[in-house]
Amino acid sequence: MTIFHPPTGFHFLVRLEGLLLKYPGLPDIGFQEVGGLSVEIGVEEYAEGGENRFKHRMPGPIAYPNLTMKRGMLSGTQAVKWFKDSVEGFQFESHDITVILLNEDHLPLQAWNFINAWPVKWSIEGLNAMENSLMIESIEFAYQYYRRISPGDVLPF
Repeated sequence: MTIFHPPTGFHFLVRLEGLLLKYPGLPDIGFQEVGGLSVEIGVEEYAEGGENRFKHRMPGPIAYPNLTMKRGMLSGTQAVKWFKDSVEGFQFESHDITVILLNEDHLPLQAWNFINAWPVKWSIEGLNAMENSLMIESIEFAYQYYRRISPGDVLPF
C-alpha cells in the first residue's frame, strides 16, 4: 500500500528562461516566495428577453494575476538588469519563467511555465532604523498565460 504525503511548498526552484544569454553575470537564485499561481475564468451573463427568472451564465475570458516573487535583495542579477532595461530604456523583452516544485529528493513534482513574461513592478521593503531585518525585494511580472507541467513530462534542468 502506498502512503500519500502531500507536498510541501517550501522546496521549489525558479528559472528565468533565456536571461543568461541576454545578461551574463550573476544568476537569479534563492527566491523565498512565489505568488500569483492562480487562474480565474470570467462569467458573462446574458439576459434573455421574456425570461425574468434568471440570466444565462456563460464562460468568459480567462484572467491571470501578476506573478510575484520575493527574495533578499541582490544587486546586478539578471532579473534586476532585465527590469532596468524595461524601466530606464522602455525596452520590453518577454521571457518564459518556470516555477518547479521539488520533492525531498530534489526531483520535480509539478511545474508551472509562465509564457512571455515581462517585469512590471519592483519594490523593496526593510528600510527601518528600528529593526535588524533583511532588505527584501519583490519583483512582479505580467505574462500571457501559464501552463501546468505534469510530473510525467520532461523538465530539463
